[in-house]
Amino acid sequence: MGHACPGGTVARQPPTGKFGGCRATYSAAMHPPEVSVHPNTEAMAAAAADTAAGILRGAVARHGVAHAMFATGNSQLAFVDALVAADRSVPWSDVVVFHMDEYVGVGPDHPAGFRHWIRDRIVARVHPRAAHYLDGLAPPEAECARYAALLQEHPFDLCCLGIGENGHLAFNDPPVADFDDPLDVKVVTLDEGCRRQQVGEGHFPTEADVPDQAMTVTIPALLRAHRVLAVVPEARKAEPVRASLEGPVATRCPASELQRTPHATVFLDADSAALLSR
Repeated sequence: MGHACPGGTVARQPPTGKFGGCRATYSAAMHPPEVSVHPNTEAMAAAAADTAAGILRGAVARHGVAHAMFATGNSQLAFVDALVAADRSVPWSDVVVFHMDEYVGVGPDHPAGFRHWIRDRIVARVHPRAAHYLDGLAPPEAECARYAALLQEHPFDLCCLGIGENGHLAFNDPPVADFDDPLDVKVVTLDEGCRRQQVGEGHFPTEADVPDQAMTVTIPALLRAHRVLAVVPEARKAEPVRASLEGPVATRCPASELQRTPHATVFLDADSAALLSR
């Protein structure tokens, strides 16, 4: 598992703390992702944005259109701001945008809603060819089926995701994560760690205010994108980053499935990489 910046090879050690202390078994079949470490969040965001922009340009050059899914939340702000900057030369008029989760019962103008986030942070700024949203006010099972059909119709060239404080990818929290999920989109109940993160990031005043359920794109659907970029800054992500990249591949840390995703690149800053072995 190489570090692009600075160089070197990570010596894998079992994690400790809330993600467990079991020793992982590694083999050539693991096909780990590239790991790119940068001195600060600004440098990390710029590198991730350059990579994402190149992937989108390449997809448009090959197919005339690029399909991209984006994570939301505070950890993605610097990256998205860098990506939508004019100097990235992204052909946004040929890009179709998706997002990966939404709270059940939250409407399109709710300030904590992810449709709202994508619309304000990406769509209103760069005007892509189309944007497909999960509707938090629709009957959730039917909405999951509708969105899953869209995913089948529009294979992703790029999936840009984060890693949650509990190790989740999208809203695939440890109790509901399934590396072999038969569904592409499903309804889930949010776990305590996820709810706590939403409050900590300022989206809701208390855990009681966080909706109980959400709709999420599942792990297999996220990771079957042609390229996957995990953008994970900040010290609060250091422990889940270590568990994801150096711990056992297990649903206790859903993002550990990245260890079996060779078409992924994980972008870290110095703080989020601090607990990785050198």
